[in-house]
Amino acid sequence: MTWKARLRDLVLVALAFIIGGVALTAYAVYRVGDVGQRDDRRTVDAIVVLGAAQYNGRPSAVLAARLDHAIELYNAGYARYLVFTGGKLPGDRYTEAETGRRYALARQVPDSAILEETTGSTTLESIRNVRALFNEHGLQTALFVSDRTHMLRVLRVAADQGIEAWGSPTTTSPADLDAHMHFNALMHELGALAEYTFLQNESISADLDGAPAPTPPAGGSATPASSSTSP
Repeated sequence: MTWKARLRDLVLVALAFIIGGVALTAYAVYRVGDVGQRDDRRTVDAIVVLGAAQYNGRPSAVLAARLDHAIELYNAGYARYLVFTGGKLPGDRYTEAETGRRYALARQVPDSAILEETTGSTTLESIRNVRALFNEHGLQTALFVSDRTHMLRVLRVAADQGIEAWGSPTTTSPADLDAHMHFNALMHELGALAEYTFLQNESISADLDGAPAPTPPAGGSATPASSSTSP
């Protein structure tokens, strides 16, 4: 084989990889968008809220949007339990789950209806811990609440953990409404989905919600969400 023939074959192989990569990425973007647009709310055992940044017990706008949506679902009678997830960084006073609990209690959700997973630092860790909570309380079905870009990965991980799960994404999260945050969240999800799919882990993920953590206000500290999920 001449060097020209070898070069031609290398170019063809490279083009095949490029075309395949572009097609796979386009399909992944479509799937993230398609699943994120669905609201499959129904009566379940528990509504599970994926954690996101909090500032000394005060939820970020991303987390507040999730909490408001979950509390609305709870008040509408879709489940008897609200499950809040997410741990904290060293030096933080509250976990993301504790912040969710405080927020819900202030809005008249009864304490007896609240369960917490307080150690997860990624979507995978949190949902594994939710599985343990479900086993402890005899629960089987769940509505998961997160941002639109996070829902595909959340539901895939939940299914892998044996949870019968549906998604009900919030429609008011800045991670979906702000163009810059949405783009960053989408890029984050594509990387996290690829890693989870091929490696079954989320070492790439630094946060629970799948979206980049917002800059904390002066005097506050942001806890990473397990992903923004929204990686």
